[in-house]
Amino acid sequence: MREDFKTIPLVKNETQKRFEIEVDGHFAFINYGEFGNQIALVHTEVPEALSGRGVAAVLVEKTLNYLEAQGNSLLPFCPYVFAYIKKHPEWKRIVNPKFKGYDKL
Repeated sequence: MREDFKTIPLVKNETQKRFEIEVDGHFAFINYGEFGNQIALVHTEVPEALSGRGVAAVLVEKTLNYLEAQGNSLLPFCPYVFAYIKKHPEWKRIVNPKFKGYDKL
């Protein structure tokens, strides 16, 4: 994780159903759905002003760390999150094995 982003807190915004971080006054977020202890990550969005700075990867990493710490099972429907896990296969450990694309990770 980039050093300059390590101290930025992850917020679970339950009202808007998203995990978010604020960088330079802009919010990057991942929309989620919650089903018991399963969390479906469905869409990642990073404002254009933050593009190319690695914010999306930091957001995903912080979110995955949070989910693991909470004992959640992950359903990575978001294409960015899916690709991140494919690139970092150690995170497959928190993906629900019943997830349709599990064998492609």
